[in-house]
Amino acid sequence: MAFQQVTEDQPSNPVAPTKKGINYKDVLTALLIISLLATWGYIIWDKNNTRALVQQKDNTISITSAQRDELQKELEDATVRYDILKTTNSQKDSLISEKDKEIESKQSKIRSLLSKVNASAAELSEAKSLILSLNTDIEGYKKQIETLEGEKTVLTAEKAAITQERDQIKKDYDSSLEQIKDKENTIDIGSTLKASNFNIIGLDEKKGGKLKETTNAKRVDKLRISFNLDENMITKSGAKQLYIIITDPTGKVCAQTDMGSGKFSTRDGEIKTYTQKMEVNYVQNKSQTISFDWKGNTKFDIGAYKIEVYNNGFKVGEGIRPLKKGGIFG
Repeated sequence: MAFQQVTEDQPSNPVAPTKKGINYKDVLTALLIISLLATWGYIIWDKNNTRALVQQKDNTISITSAQRDELQKELEDATVRYDILKTTNSQKDSLISEKDKEIESKQSKIRSLLSKVNASAAELSEAKSLILSLNTDIEGYKKQIETLEGEKTVLTAEKAAITQERDQIKKDYDSSLEQIKDKENTIDIGSTLKASNFNIIGLDEKKGGKLKETTNAKRVDKLRISFNLDENMITKSGAKQLYIIITDPTGKVCAQTDMGSGKFSTRDGEIKTYTQKMEVNYVQNKSQTISFDWKGNTKFDIGAYKIEVYNNGFKVGEGIRPLKKGGIFG
């Protein structure tokens, strides 16, 4: 092998070092690693942050739930007090009734707020404010009821006193009425007319209208009845009614409807048939004579005819006229 000799005078020609190029693969890898580390870091940070938010939310929910439960209990307590007051106060005036509406409206609003599952703090705060207002209303409601109860007690006492006074007045009034009634009844009874001095004669009516007194039943055409109405200081002047009952010898009342006979009631409630009704103009405290003729629709029978006079429901007098059988010549 031939070697080329190099002399010192001949300069050497060393080779210059070559320059390396950029390795993009390494750069990309580094960037990916950095990006991955950044992503993991973000994920870890976000997870920690989310856990904190969840914990905070759980704490908030727990606090909110506790507040809602506490407010619910306060509402229930207030409702119980209100219901007791309503039960004990059955009689209400218009003011109490109006307060009922206000309280029930607030109760409804509070229940609506507390029924929300995700009630906000503002809503719970509103519910709390309403409950405080509700308690104030119930306390005022209670005071109003106590005032009314006090007034009711006073009114009850006054009513009892007035009732007692009224009952006493009514008792006195009834007693006075009874006394007046008794006096009026006494006066009424005392004003009953009395009939006396009866004079009953049989009359035989002759031709030409001439009348002849007779006791012969066969000849009697009519009876002439007269009596006195005695003096009476109580009886006021005016028209007075007299009921005349004529009974034949058989005990039968002589009644002729076409001649005015009818029925009337005595003070004892007995219904009697009268023969004739008379109206006389009586003058107070004066005695006067009443006279009338009665003619039956049949012949007169042998025996006694009884004449009774009634006034004011009482029998006030009577007279009897016997009629006899005729002699040999009838």
